[in-house]
Amino acid sequence: MDFAGFDWDAGNREKCSKHGVTTEAIEQLFLRGLIVLPDEVHSQDEQRFRAIGRMADGRGVFVVFALRQRGTGKLVRPISARYMHEKELKRYEENYEAEEAPGLRKR
Repeated sequence: MDFAGFDWDAGNREKCSKHGVTTEAIEQLFLRGLIVLPDEVHSQDEQRFRAIGRMADGRGVFVVFALRQRGTGKLVRPISARYMHEKELKRYEENYEAEEAPGLRKR
């Protein structure tokens, strides 16, 4: 899945930073590679996804996001983000291999 950039505004910046994850950290996470899974429970109005990945320092991050079409490209719109507990992150990594849940690539 390719994307062209990020869709930020005051609302999603505030919600993501509420748990200490900066916009810069989220963007770097998407560029590093993620395990991406559909979020069917919260996809009533638009398709949402759950993503997990590790920051450069090894910390695990969980992000909920949607893809928004803007012009000719898709933008990642982070909805919420938080740091994960190591036990929780290991469980995800053991259960979902990258081949099963392809990540996003920035064009």
